[in-house]
Amino acid sequence: MIRRTTFRQLQVFCAVAQASSIVRASEALHLTQPAVSMQLKQLEQALGIDLFDRHGRALSLTEAGTLFHEHALRVLAELHDAEETLNQLKGLRGGSVTVGMVSTAKYFVPRLLARFAAQHPALDLRILTGNRDDLIGYLRRNAIDLAIMGRPPRGLELETAAFATHPYVFVAPPTHRFAQARGIDLFDLRDETMLLRETGSGTRVLNDEYFRKCLFAPKRSIEMGSNETIKQAIMAGMGIALISRHTLGLELQHGLVSVLDVVGLPIVRNWHVAHNVNRRLGPAAKAMREFVFQNGAEFLVEMFGRDVPRPGRRIDVATPPAAPVIARAAEKTPEASAGKASKARLRGTASIPAATPTKRRASTKATRR
Repeated sequence: MIRRTTFRQLQVFCAVAQASSIVRASEALHLTQPAVSMQLKQLEQALGIDLFDRHGRALSLTEAGTLFHEHALRVLAELHDAEETLNQLKGLRGGSVTVGMVSTAKYFVPRLLARFAAQHPALDLRILTGNRDDLIGYLRRNAIDLAIMGRPPRGLELETAAFATHPYVFVAPPTHRFAQARGIDLFDLRDETMLLRETGSGTRVLNDEYFRKCLFAPKRSIEMGSNETIKQAIMAGMGIALISRHTLGLELQHGLVSVLDVVGLPIVRNWHVAHNVNRRLGPAAKAMREFVFQNGAEFLVEMFGRDVPRPGRRIDVATPPAAPVIARAAEKTPEASAGKASKARLRGTASIPAATPTKRRASTKATRR
């Protein structure tokens, strides 16, 4: 009977469902594999139905398991909300926060949150990392308190606040033929090998959108699963990439890569902190959200500088909005509205250029210093 199920069994079930593996779930829960297997067995016996199909060591949810998973997530979310409600009586002396972040944010978010954690040592903090699609899944399942990401997704009711600008630049090896050039036309890069993030990442969405609007198609492209892999491939001379400036710290400091001076770049998006409007934030999550909102922009300046290290380019961190906004499925993002208003190709900082697409000019050559 379902009345015999326990909170621990629901935790174990959801962890295994997410990992599709008893081994990975046991590592995430800090339990032994036999303990996880026993909890699953007892849960299935209590319900009188199989929740997983077994394929060797891999597991997949049955139809009953998929339906039960949705209910289990809601139960765990309600229990979490109840815990946070009680923690409000204790202020910030207790409580927990689960933060999800896109992989591009891992270059600064842990350091930023370390400062918050130092101010509130009694709080429990959990950080989940994934690409854009992973984060959308966390938000849809109400599995996280806060999300730190780029452009918020449509189709979800989220309360979002932009806290800093987020520039994207073309990156190449320091020995690249255009490394010292200025005013490079995008179509001068048409014969380059373009290194792309995997489908589902925010960086890939930006690349695809930018190339489509500019009517640009690289001669060759290679897909890679992380920013780190892309940077290593760039240093090895495999190709170039359009990636976040905030992924480039030590590489630029030590001259391992170069930022190309491409006309119309950097593309400037925003970093957002967001949460599901249907999730009641406890005092700890509210305090963290306010901390990121108030301190995120200056922290990024502190880490990466106010200027992008390229001739003739300057990125000033925009002042965050005075109050958060609720982004709903039918609304358009600020970037989209700004993009439609801009119809001239820019040589300075720019949003995703809904600018007139750069046209190929046979005689165009990048001028050397």
